[in-house]
Amino acid sequence: MRAAVIRRAVAATGVLALVGGCTAQAAGSGGKDPSPAPSATASDDAKPSGSGSPGSTPAPAASSPTPAPRTLYAPGDKGKDVRELQARLRQVAWLFDGPTGTYDAATTAAVKGFQGKRGLPRTGTTDTVTWQRLLKMTHEPTRDELYAAGGQTPAKPDPRCMTGRVLCISKTSRTLSWMVDGKTQLSTDVRFGSQFTPTREGVFQVYWKSRHHVSTIYHTAMPYAMFFSGGQAVHYSSDFAARGYSGASHGCVNVRDEGKIATLFQQVKNGDKVVIYW
Repeated sequence: MRAAVIRRAVAATGVLALVGGCTAQAAGSGGKDPSPAPSATASDDAKPSGSGSPGSTPAPAASSPTPAPRTLYAPGDKGKDVRELQARLRQVAWLFDGPTGTYDAATTAAVKGFQGKRGLPRTGTTDTVTWQRLLKMTHEPTRDELYAAGGQTPAKPDPRCMTGRVLCISKTSRTLSWMVDGKTQLSTDVRFGSQFTPTREGVFQVYWKSRHHVSTIYHTAMPYAMFFSGGQAVHYSSDFAARGYSGASHGCVNVRDEGKIATLFQQVKNGDKVVIYW
């Protein structure tokens, strides 16, 4: 009887040892992992967050509203940024005049046309969406594109312009500055000769003034002519006023602002210096 009790006890101990061995093997002995029992955490994760009952649909997350386009440039604005806008509009053939640097009626109409073609609201103002579309379709304007209609700031005066009475003329900025003792009295846009009839560079003097001059070679009017080198003169050009830089002179320095050239003609004297430089 005592031996039977001992055998039953040993058998029970062996079963307990076997169960304990399976537990250790599952923990990392290389045997097959038993399927884990569902945990309370897994069961909770399966439920919709914040739901009071199984199967309820969670509320959708709130989406951020799309910000409204911001206005960058509007009618009446002025400056170099408007000039760039106009130059880019010219690249895609929505603007033909300018750039002038002033957001005028022609610019407004061009922006409206560009917007309508691309399904954007035809506001005529340049907002962030319109600007980004224009940037993708154009390249950064060159200096000649930015100042195709003139309006460039005069270049730094040549040192030879800093003394006396001088018509200081820069081919780089395409400007003429009337200077007296180093101080600028008046500035204006100018146009030069073509590659076949270039305007000479260097230091000259005004040697003859002719208010109603007509070219004996080309038979064209040269009002307010101030001759400085052979047949080359600073004078008013109606062609420059009408066509801008799409044309060129035959070597003269053209001025398109008749009011300014009239003032120059009154103030400049024979013997005054003319400096033409890059």
